[in-house]
This record gives sequence, structure tokens and C-alpha cells, in this order.
Amino acid sequence: MFSPRRLLLILLLVPAAFAQREYVLKQIDVPHPYYNREMYLPQLTTGPNTAGWLDAKTLIYSMGGSLWKQALDSPATEQLTAGPGYDYQPDCTAGRWIVYQKYHHDAIELWSLDLQTKHAQALTQNGAVNVEPHFSPDGKRIAFVSTSYNKRFHIFAGDFHDGQLTNVQRLTGENRSSLPRYYYSVYDHEISPTWSPDGTELIFVSNRDRLYGTGGLWRMKAAPGAEAHHIYDEETTWKARPDWSSDGKRVVWASYNGRVWHQLWLLAAAGGAPVPLTYGDYDNTNPRWSPDASHIAFISNRSGNTSLWVVSIPGGKQQEVIARDRQYMQPMGMLTVQVLDPQGQPTPARVSVTAADGRAYAPDDLWMHADDQFIRGQATGEAHYFHLNGSATLTVPAGKVEVEVMKGFAHKPERRTVAVSANGRAEAAFRLQTLDLPAEAENWVSSDLHVHMNYAGTYRNTPAHLALQAEAEDLGIVQNLIVNKEQRILDMSYFSTQPDPASTAHALILHGQEFHTSYWGHLGLLHLTDHYLLPGYVGYDDTAAASLVPTNADIADMTHAQHGLVGYVHPFEEIPDPAHDAKLTHELPADIALGKADYIEVVGFADHKATAAVWYRLLNCGFRLPTGAGTDAMANYASLRGPVGLNRVYARVPGGKLDNTAWLDSLRQGHTFATNGPLLGFTLGKKSPGDELQLAAKKEVSFHAWLRSIVPLDHLQIVCQGKVVRDLALSGDRTRADVEGTLPVASSGWCVLRAFADKPEHPIMDMYPYATTSPVYVRVGNQAVRSPEDAAYFIAWIDRLVKAASENENWNAGAEKTAVLEMLARARKVYEAQTR
Repeated sequence: MFSPRRLLLILLLVPAAFAQREYVLKQIDVPHPYYNREMYLPQLTTGPNTAGWLDAKTLIYSMGGSLWKQALDSPATEQLTAGPGYDYQPDCTAGRWIVYQKYHHDAIELWSLDLQTKHAQALTQNGAVNVEPHFSPDGKRIAFVSTSYNKRFHIFAGDFHDGQLTNVQRLTGENRSSLPRYYYSVYDHEISPTWSPDGTELIFVSNRDRLYGTGGLWRMKAAPGAEAHHIYDEETTWKARPDWSSDGKRVVWASYNGRVWHQLWLLAAAGGAPVPLTYGDYDNTNPRWSPDASHIAFISNRSGNTSLWVVSIPGGKQQEVIARDRQYMQPMGMLTVQVLDPQGQPTPARVSVTAADGRAYAPDDLWMHADDQFIRGQATGEAHYFHLNGSATLTVPAGKVEVEVMKGFAHKPERRTVAVSANGRAEAAFRLQTLDLPAEAENWVSSDLHVHMNYAGTYRNTPAHLALQAEAEDLGIVQNLIVNKEQRILDMSYFSTQPDPASTAHALILHGQEFHTSYWGHLGLLHLTDHYLLPGYVGYDDTAAASLVPTNADIADMTHAQHGLVGYVHPFEEIPDPAHDAKLTHELPADIALGKADYIEVVGFADHKATAAVWYRLLNCGFRLPTGAGTDAMANYASLRGPVGLNRVYARVPGGKLDNTAWLDSLRQGHTFATNGPLLGFTLGKKSPGDELQLAAKKEVSFHAWLRSIVPLDHLQIVCQGKVVRDLALSGDRTRADVEGTLPVASSGWCVLRAFADKPEHPIMDMYPYATTSPVYVRVGNQAVRSPEDAAYFIAWIDRLVKAASENENWNAGAEKTAVLEMLARARKVYEAQTR
């Protein structure tokens, strides 16, 4: 989705003296962490997430960041590890040894546990990401995946003896591919190794010679540099996790082949046609054969959260393994968290619970989420949280427990320490307080314009659960943009032209679309009144969607024909440089010139200041373009960039009603402000954002600006024509302001109010707090708004688009190319008129 240059941009835009949020596990160079971390690396979940067999009747599995042991015929489970850090992906040998991975100290290392002595020790100490350890059948070797070589995923193996790993060698080489891969590295990767019964071979997943996805199944001798051969071709996305049966004949893996969700499939070890093993509109993943090949253990999200199941082979009977009786390694107690609104009524909220051991905890039946970034030096790892509906009870280690509660941007975050005694019960009750907001704030309704309810994540989300997430974040409207993930479109069955029936009095769930082409730029399509637009993407090389048509302009016309709204989403992680960037293909300036787009996500999964810099240039050319906002939240991820509503836009609606028609009309007119935390209000000459202030001649014009924020800010500014015309004072704790004054207005143009901090501020899970209003437009006499300098910038930009389109060879027909070039020419003329 984004290039690695984003961090460099942030360092340029924000003073270097301040510590910055950085991605978790920087030991992975490529691909983008928004995908590999959630879809490949294990996550902290309250339910089981990976499992291995100790013997034919006993499972060892990871749950809540610890390892547990449970017999199939028993409801009792025994905790085997309890930190520090979080433990995942166990594999067992000889009924004694367990190898697993530990996420601790900003790395993932392999560890061994001796079940006889209960002694655990590190097997690797290379500071890399080391995952998917598997014993050879004789227990003498361990194969695993590591980023220790060039920060990319490759397969290694070492000798194991008496809790030690020696003679570690990299088995797979490194190849730089010439394929124009989408979202994936130009370097091939090798992941998910599984041993043959005789311990001489491995089957693994690799994207060698593959353009899309994580690749198919390959087979090779378990020796450095051995030649691998392809046994099955499939796209896959990180979760295949093949496992070789002890009879040597079959391989089980997770696949979405021809479906929307992952299920278990069987393949002959020599290759051939696969056979489906399980079915359902949910994910079954992480399969592992029992030693006698009579059962397969796997993880399912059929209930929404993760759960552990076993299926018999043959027969297909499925049995859930439920941990009803948990035997902990340390004294534990019960903590009940209750959250009340200012009126004293139970209310959904976001909660973080951290025990004295430094680990995060959540109720057994609620989803655990993790931030995908943190500030090194200020924290040892990312923050974790869950959403509760008024109250919830969880089990925590005895001792002091930190509890933090947050509900959107209009309530003050609360934090306190609670003492929990061994075998005791404690309560943490919170009564939220709202910020001191002006009366006009009652007419503002918030919306996240860019949410993906399901996007190949750990959990299985539903509209009802999405509504709970929204209510916990005090978010009024959720726009679930249905979109593809590789070949799949996971939420297609939910598409509707009407609000989802799961909507509540406080959370409206709507289903729109994201047009998903990284060639022209991604679009948000809201309020489609007839049908979903297909194909949902273009510019995918080596597919039937390789052509650059339909363009974003075409999609905008189709959307407007359905009375929908079109917005550019997560536009820029750095300011485009048409003079030097020969690969610039983003269609934004052409579409704005031709009136195709209705809003832009100034606050979103991009850099807010970089996007605003381009937005200001467009406004300087006289275009009226409101700000929207969208998190691009993958709402079924366990690890994600902030929750639903992290980036949101407020629109003015009479009476503050949850009315989608009125809300979208307000967005279209620009009666909005976008934010990831600060709340703003602005009038110029008694005109609000989206309105036009008409003056007969230049004059001093009154303004009013207000700010309320849950975190301290460094700047509150009025920006006109792209320049800061007034820095407004922030006093005290720098969280509020009410300012009145005047501005000299001499020419036609626009003004916005913006607020931001120079550095990250907890608990806002974004690069830095930022908010902006849409413009108040100013008209002085008959003077037009024009900027030859900015117009020349966009002319150079469109010339890049023309050159790239002229050289492209993927058109379905010559008429497509001609139409695109004509469209770009029309857009160019609009800017040319500005230069004269």
C-alpha cells in the first residue's frame, strides 16, 4: 500500500528532536508491515491461535500469549509459559521438548521448553524475526523462517540437542525478481517449512516466479542450496501453512482457492489436484496433523474470535477444544471493568489492561487488538486494547494492574491503577466525562469514510460487531468500503444500497466500495444506489484487468450515475514531485479539474501534511474540494493501525441526527472538519466551512476559532491560500482555545483552521495529532481564484500521466488509449487557463 519512504517523509516534516512512532519489528524490510505482520506473524489473541501435537491425544497451543497443554478428552488446560513477552507457534518432539517463538525485547526469538524440568531457554539470539519452528520427525533438527539474512523471509535449519540449537544454516537462496509485484517484495521469499516423514525433504511456500500473493507449494531436499521444484501453483496470502502427514502421502494447508474464506485442503505430496476438506463462511487455518495422521488440529474464527478445533480423518467430525478449567502458573485474580457515560449509564468503550508482568490482558470472549507502531525508548512494545459493551471481567495476575479507558475524542481518557489479590476480585469503575464543547458541537456527526470490515485478518467480523467497535469509539457512521484482497472480495455478500440492519441508534453501518488501483490512486465510493462496480481494480499486470481502463474518472462517472459520492483515499505519503518523479501516475489533479471527485481524505492512512500540501495547491486553483477522513482500518485485524474511527470527519447535520442522507449532503457541501483527535470550529465573517464569504472589496473580516483536544497540541493556525496567516495562542495544557479576531482579506481565495502537534501523543495511534476544517471560500468582487504557479505544478503532473499512458502497452483496444489521452488533455487545458 505504501512505500518505505514514508518514514523519511515524516522525519522531514516533523522536527527530528522528537521521538517518532515506528513500525513494530523493523527487522522485516519488505513487504509492507500492514500485511505480513497481521497475516503471517502470530498475534496476541484471547483465543487459541497456533497449535502442535505433543502426542496423538494431547495438544500444546498458544493462547493469550502463553503456551498451554490440554488433552482432547479433558476440559482442563495447563499453562506452560507465562512470559516475559508473548509465546506462540509451539511444535513438539519425543513427548518432552517444545520449540516455540517468543516476542520480547522488540524481536522474535526461538525458545525451547523441557517438559520434564520445566526449564525454558533461548535457541536464537540474533535479534531478528524467527518464526514457524518445526522439529524434524526424529527431533534432531529444527527448520524455521528468519529475517536474519537481509531482513527478508528465508528458511533456515539447525541441529537440536538437549535444548540447544547449533550449526544453523540458511537453506534457501535469495533471488531478485524482475516481476512488477503488487504489495510484495521484488525479492522472492520462502516461508512455512514442513518436514517429510524421513526428515530429508521440506515442503514450503514461495512466490518464486509468482506476481501476486505469497505463492504456491514447493519441495526441496533439506540441505543448503538444494534445488526446489514446484508441486502446486496457487496465489495464497501468508496463511497456507502446509503440514506433511506422517504417512508421507498427503499435505494439508489452508487455502481460499475459488472461495472467499480460508478452509483446509489436502494435496498429494507429489502434487496434483487438491481436495477440499472443510467448508464454511469463515477461516480455518494453521492445520497440524496428529502424529498418527488420524486427526488435524486447526484454528477457526467461525465465532468471530479464534478457537481451537480438531477434525478426524477420515470421517470429518469436528470437535472444539475448549479450555474451561485453566490451571495458571502464578496466582491470579478477577478484575471487572465497568464504563459508564456521563449520565451514569453503561456505555461501550475501548479499554487497555496491563498487568505487573508488563503483559496485556483481555476478557476471554473479547477481541484483543494491538497497535502496529510504538515509540522506541518510551515503550517496550505496542499498546493493546479491546472493546467492551459497558462492562467485562477478565483474569489477571495478582498485583497492580493498569487500566486505561477511552471513548472517542469528545470524552476525556481515564487511567488508574487497581490492586488485584490472589484468588480475589477487584473492580475498576469509570464514569466518563465529556470535554467542555461549545453548543454548536451538538450538530456535528462523525464518520470514518474508509473502513474494511473484513480484510483477510485474524478475526471474522460482522456488521453487528462493527457497530460495537464504532460505539466504543464514539463514531456515528461507518463506511465499510468493500474491496478485494487479491482475488477475493470478502464482504461482497454484505453489499447493500441501504444501511445495514445491524445499525444501532448510535452507530450507522453503510456498505460502499473502494476502487482499488494503485496506478491511478484509490477511490472511496459512497452511497451507491444500484450496484457494486466491477472490475474493482485496473492496472494489474498479467491479468485480464491489466488495462488502465476504466480510469478513476470513468469510475467517478459510474458512481455519480448512481447518485454516489467519490473521494480520493489515503492520497500521499510524500509530496509528489512532478519535475523529477518519472513514475508518477496518480490521477487526482486530472479528476479534480474535470469535477470528478467530491472529497479528499486529508486525514487518513497517509501523511496528513503531505496530503494537505497538494490539497492547498488545488484550492489555490479555484477548485472547491472538501476534506474527508478515513482510517483504512482493517477492522478484523488483531494488529492494526488504530481502531475504527482513528481518522474521522465530522459533518454538520441539523440537530446532530444520525441521518445518512443529510450527512452526505453536508460532506458534499464541505461543512466538515477532519481529525485524528483535536476538535475544531471556525467561522470567517460568520461563514462556516463550506460556505462562501462574499465581499465587495478588501476589508478586515472577523473570525472565531475554537479547539478542544484530549492531547496537548503545538499549533493552532489559520491558513489562507496555503500560507499561515495567523498563529493562535495555546495556553496552559495546550488542549483548548477560544479565539476571536480579525483578518485582512484582500483577494479571492480560501481559509481553513488547522491544529497539530509536532510529535506523537498518547493515546492517539497516529504519526502525530492533526485536524483541519474544510475551507471557507472567499470571493472579493468578481475576482477569480487563480494561481499560475500551482497550475504549472499540476500541468507538469498531468504531463507525467500522459507520458506513462502513451507508453503503456496493456490497453484492451486502441480506443481506450485514445480516450484516456483525450481525458488528460481536457484536464490539462483547465490548468492552462490558470496560467494565462
